[in-house]
Amino acid sequence: MTMMDLITAFEAQIGLVFQDKTLLHRALTHRSYLNEFPDFPLSDNERLEFLGDAVLGFVVGALLYHRFPEQAEGYLTNIRAALVRRDTLAAFARQLNLGPFLFMGHGEAESGGRERSATLCAAFEALIGAVYLDAGLAGVDHLLLPLIAPFLNQLQQEANYKDAKSLLQERVQSTRQITPRYQTVNTEGPDHMKKFTVQVILADTVYGVGSGTNKRQAEQIAAFMALARLEQEELDELRGQTG
Repeated sequence: MTMMDLITAFEAQIGLVFQDKTLLHRALTHRSYLNEFPDFPLSDNERLEFLGDAVLGFVVGALLYHRFPEQAEGYLTNIRAALVRRDTLAAFARQLNLGPFLFMGHGEAESGGRERSATLCAAFEALIGAVYLDAGLAGVDHLLLPLIAPFLNQLQQEANYKDAKSLLQERVQSTRQITPRYQTVNTEGPDHMKKFTVQVILADTVYGVGSGTNKRQAEQIAAFMALARLEQEELDELRGQTG
């Protein structure tokens, strides 16, 4: 199958036809492919990944703002963090069967790169960036909303987003043998409208900050922010290993 055949097959799979095929081709190109084929005329997907990350944040934020008009900022922040975290975006990529269509180096593919969550997350973000450039926000909505809807319903039913503190504690205790420490750094507002700001500290480093109408809510948001930072660090480390 030629490169163009792969592009066409993936377009059929996601239900979008690109006006500029090079955008989709770039979105599917892992940096390891360029390491093995330095004369390849296109760049890898990292710039599109950067753009897609920003587009995702906006689209998801706008969706939650309109879907939950009565909910406070802390509630929306929790759900948005759950929707745009690495494992969720990797799951979306798997639903699109994105892995087999990635252009990547032989060594990366042989080591399981097509199924690696960090790689799939990055490729999904790049795909969103490419769709945005080619078809605007309408194209992004067409691709993204069918993926988000069932996940959002599951979040609401199971309230998994409330378990960020437990997830963070399990993660850092298994990987770093430390326990997260929460510290209230600010309290403001009248008694009936208090706003708490909490930091979560790993070792001696602040990894997340959250604000809410009570300490528990603020701690949950801070834990989500810490999980997002840990995932970004893992992604950066992976990029350094494949660079």
